[in-house]
Amino acid sequence: MSIINIIQGCTERDPNSQRLLYNQFKGFACKIVFRYIYRYEKAMDVVTDGFVKVLLNIQTFNYFSVTDAEMQLMGWIKKIMINCAIDELRRNNMLPEIGELTQELWETDSEKHTADQLLLYKDLVSLIKELPTNYRVIFNLYVIDGYSHSEIADKLKIPVSTSRSGLSRARNILQTTIIKMEEGKACSI
Repeated sequence: MSIINIIQGCTERDPNSQRLLYNQFKGFACKIVFRYIYRYEKAMDVVTDGFVKVLLNIQTFNYFSVTDAEMQLMGWIKKIMINCAIDELRRNNMLPEIGELTQELWETDSEKHTADQLLLYKDLVSLIKELPTNYRVIFNLYVIDGYSHSEIADKLKIPVSTSRSGLSRARNILQTTIIKMEEGKACSI
């Protein structure tokens, strides 16, 4: 079934189309949410809440071209998942999330990523995970998800200057950590 047919079926509240949409984009949604929330059970709750919002509002989704409909849908789902993750963090006063990242998160299409790229991605996600929650959220929104500082400020209800300084501090922490890791590797050789 094509993505256009799945979208149309979801608009008509067809359970089979809804299941197809969920199954096709669940992994994508999980990867987005895991960047913000690291407890597996909580992250899966957020993904479920996000898909409820997706399915309840699918009739508002508009694609501009049939050939790009899937990419546009992915962008729309991504935005909903990020908003749901931030809402969850806000409900818990941005408390740090603690937990292990499951192997399922790292599963990927082998054609798209080499083993080295996957290892670098895992290392980067692990380093980002160690950031304080407020810095991690700002870093993810700005660097990975492409939001501007003014959009982050609106989303998190903080001043733009706080977004800028949070990003700067996150980068400094990551740079310091990477330098220490590299020095440790050099000493062990």
